[in-house]
Amino acid sequence: MSDQSPPPGWTPRDPDTPSGPPTQPPPAGQPQKPHKPTSDRQARRAAKKAERKRKRTGWRRLVPTWRMVLGALLLLALLIVGAFVAGYLLVHIPPANAAATAQSNLYLYADGSQLARDGEVNRVNVPLSQIPRTVQEAVLAAEDRDFYSERAVDPKAMVRAAWNTATGKGTQSGSTITQQYVKNYYLGQEQTIKRKVKEFFIAIKLGREKSKDYILEGYLNTSYFGRNAYGIQAAAQAYYGKDVDKLNPAEGAYLATLLNSPSAFDVVAHPQSRDRALARWNYVLDGMVKKQWLPAAERAAIRFPEPGKVRPAAGLSGQRGYLVEAVKDYIVEHKILDEKTLAEGGYRITTTIDKRRQNAFVDAVDEKMVSQLDPEKRKADRVVRAGGVSIDPATGKVVAMYGGIDYTKQYVNNATRHDYQVASTFKPFVFAAAVENDSRTQDGRLITPNTIYNGDNKRRVVGTRTPYAPENEGQISYGNITVNTATDLSVNAVFAQMVVDVGTAKVKQTAIGLGIPADTPNFDAGPAMALGTMQASVLDMTQAYATLADHGRYTPYTLIEKIEKADDDVHLPDRTPKQAISREAADTTTSMLVSVVDNGTGTAALAAGHPAAGKTGTGELDRSAWFAAYTPDLVTVVSMMGQDPDTGTLESLYGALGEARIGGGGYPARIWAQYTKTALENSDPLDFDLDLQPGAAPSPPPFVPSSPEPSEDESTPESPAPPSRPNLPGRPTPPTGGQDQGGQTQGQTTGGRTTEGDTTGGRTDEGTSTGTSTGTSTGTSTGTTAGTTSGSTAGALGGVTGGLRRRPPSEYLE
Repeated sequence: MSDQSPPPGWTPRDPDTPSGPPTQPPPAGQPQKPHKPTSDRQARRAAKKAERKRKRTGWRRLVPTWRMVLGALLLLALLIVGAFVAGYLLVHIPPANAAATAQSNLYLYADGSQLARDGEVNRVNVPLSQIPRTVQEAVLAAEDRDFYSERAVDPKAMVRAAWNTATGKGTQSGSTITQQYVKNYYLGQEQTIKRKVKEFFIAIKLGREKSKDYILEGYLNTSYFGRNAYGIQAAAQAYYGKDVDKLNPAEGAYLATLLNSPSAFDVVAHPQSRDRALARWNYVLDGMVKKQWLPAAERAAIRFPEPGKVRPAAGLSGQRGYLVEAVKDYIVEHKILDEKTLAEGGYRITTTIDKRRQNAFVDAVDEKMVSQLDPEKRKADRVVRAGGVSIDPATGKVVAMYGGIDYTKQYVNNATRHDYQVASTFKPFVFAAAVENDSRTQDGRLITPNTIYNGDNKRRVVGTRTPYAPENEGQISYGNITVNTATDLSVNAVFAQMVVDVGTAKVKQTAIGLGIPADTPNFDAGPAMALGTMQASVLDMTQAYATLADHGRYTPYTLIEKIEKADDDVHLPDRTPKQAISREAADTTTSMLVSVVDNGTGTAALAAGHPAAGKTGTGELDRSAWFAAYTPDLVTVVSMMGQDPDTGTLESLYGALGEARIGGGGYPARIWAQYTKTALENSDPLDFDLDLQPGAAPSPPPFVPSSPEPSEDESTPESPAPPSRPNLPGRPTPPTGGQDQGGQTQGQTTGGRTTEGDTTGGRTDEGTSTGTSTGTSTGTSTGTTAGTTSGSTAGALGGVTGGLRRRPPSEYLE
C-alpha cells in the first residue's frame, strides 16, 4: 500500500531537522533567510564554550571578582568594628604603673661586683594652676600644639609607630599628649604593639572621662626631663634651682625642649649637643609665636637661659658617675632601651669594666698628673683635665675609662666629649688610607714608610685648589725626609701633602671604617684634616686605634656584658667583626707607630716594659695633648685638656704643671706607660706580628739638613734607594755607625740607648745629647751636640754632625 500524497501546501520534513511547530513563512515582500541546520555536535560545542566562560582559566583565576572584593571589605570592616568594640570593652584603665615609685638600676663590674646604683626617682607633683600659662604653652608647642582641639588619639600616628616597631625601622613617636600621659602613668615605655594597642583604648576612655586640664596636669607631673627628674617641678629645681611657678618663658621653653631627648639636650652634661638643643629650643618658641601664645617682639628679645650645673647623687662620686653615664649613653644610642624605659629602673647591668684595670687607670692619672697640680700657686693648673679609655682589641670591650677628677666636681665625661681636636693622632689614618688605596705622590711614587717628602715649614700643598701651607711645630724646616721620619717627628707639612695625594674623601672613608663616627664635629674632608682638626672623643679614637691593633679588623666597642630585668635578658646589638682595611695597611701603619715609640715623640711609653706603637698629638693653641698607643693586646688613649671650671670655655694648657707647654709625649704618655705596665703586669710582653707593605721593611735613608725657609719647589724628588737591612716585623733593628733612624742618630753599637734622656751612644729621648756620635760614612768621626736652638734649622735640631740631622728639642715636638 502506497503512502498517501501530502495535503496541498505541506512542506516535506527534513529527517535531520528536529520536530517542532511548523515555521511560518515570512511575510510577502520580504526575502526568505536561508535555513542553517543545527546538529547535536554543534549544540554540545556551544554548551562547552558557555561553560568555559563561566569557569575562568589561567591567570584570570587569580584575580578576585568584584563580588569577592566587596565581600572581603565588608568582612574586614566587621572585624575591625568588632575588634574595636571588644578592645574598648575589655581594656580598662589600670592603676598607676611602677614609674610612680620607680626603682634604681644596678651597675656591676665585669666580675659581678657592684660598681654603682643610680639615684632614686626625684618627683614632686604640683597642680596645673601652679604652672605658669607660658610654661604650659611651651610644652604644647613642643609636643602637641592642637591638644585642646584634637581627639585623644591620632590613629595615623599610631599606625605609623606600630609599623615602624614591627618592621624594625626604629621607634617613632607621633602620640598625642593624652597617649603620652597614658604611657607615662598607666603603662610603660616598652615599644611593643601590645602596649600601643592598650595605650590606644585607654587614651580613648580617658579622653571621654577626664578633662583636658586633668590630662595636661598629669602629663606635666609624670614626664621625664633628665637629671633623674620626673615632673615639671622636679625639673625646674634640677635645671634652674627654682620652683616651677618662678619659671620664665625662656626657661619653660628649654624644659619643654628636654621632653624630646632629655639627656642629649642637656647642654651642661652634653656640650657637644648644644647646637641641636638650641635648634629645638628655637622651634618651641617659634611655635608659641605661631599659635599666638607669645608676642613676636617678646620672642625676639628672649635669650637662651643657661641651666645650672648638674648635681650628681653622692653615690656616683669619683669615677662611678662617669661610668654610669657612659653606660646609659651607650644603651640609648645603640637603641637597646630608650631613655625613659631605662629611667624606670629595675635593670641589672653588667658592664665590661675590669675593676683592677679601672683602679690602675685612676692611680696612674693621680700619681703622674693630679698629685702634681697646685692651683693655688699656678693659675693654669685650674684648667687641667684628663680623659682616657682602654679597650681589648680582640673583643672590643672597654676595660677601663677615666672621665675626670670626680663626677660630683667635674660632671662632663672627658672620655666621651666631642669638643677637642684630636691633633696629630689623626695622622696614622692618612698613611693607612695611602697603603689601603695604593696611593702615589704627585709625581707618581708609591707611598710607603720610605717615600721621600719635603718637610719644610709652611710648604705650599700641591694638588689642591684650597691654598694651604701649614706650619710645623717650632717652625722647623726638615727638608727632604721619609714618611717614617715625618711620623716620628710629627711633621705637619708632610701629612698635609700626603692627604691630598691620597684624596681627602678616601682618607675620611678610611677613618670612618676604622671607627670614627661619620657625624664627628668638624670632620671636614679638606687638607687640614690631616692635622686632626676634627673633634672625636677619646673613646672614638681608642676604637679606631683598636682596629689598627687588630690588624685592620673592626670590632664595635661595647660597655655592656649583660642586661637583665627580673628573669629576662635584654637583647644586645650584634657586634660581628669586619675587616675595615687590609692587614697590610694596618700593620704597616703599626710598624711606623712602633718607631714613634722607639725613636720619636713617644719614647716615654717605653717605661711600660712592653712593645708598643703610638702617636702623640697637640691640639690648636695647646688646648689638648694626646697620646694614643697600643700593645698587641691592649689599646689605650690618654688626653689632657684645658677647660675653665667656672665658665666651661676651652683653655690653653700653657704654663700648666709649671711647664711652658704640654705635649702628648709628656704627661699623657707617662700616664699611659704606668697604666699599661700595671694593666699587663700578669702577662708576658708580646711582640707585634706584622704583615708589611712591600718596600716598607728597610730603614729610612739618612738625610741632609735643609734651609729653615719654606721650600719654593712644589715637586718632590725621587726617593733614593734605601740601605737594606733584615726585615724584623714590628720593631726595627737600629743601624750602627751613627746612621739616622727616624730622624734621630742611633749612635754606636757599644753605647745603645737609655730612656732617661741620656745616652752614651749619641741618642737622647729628651732632645739633648751628652755623649758622642759617629757620623761619617765609615762610622769613625765623632761630633758633640748640645740640643739647643741657635736660630737656624741646624741649631733647632740640636746640631748636625757628620751630615746627619739630630732630633729636635722636646719643646718643638708634638
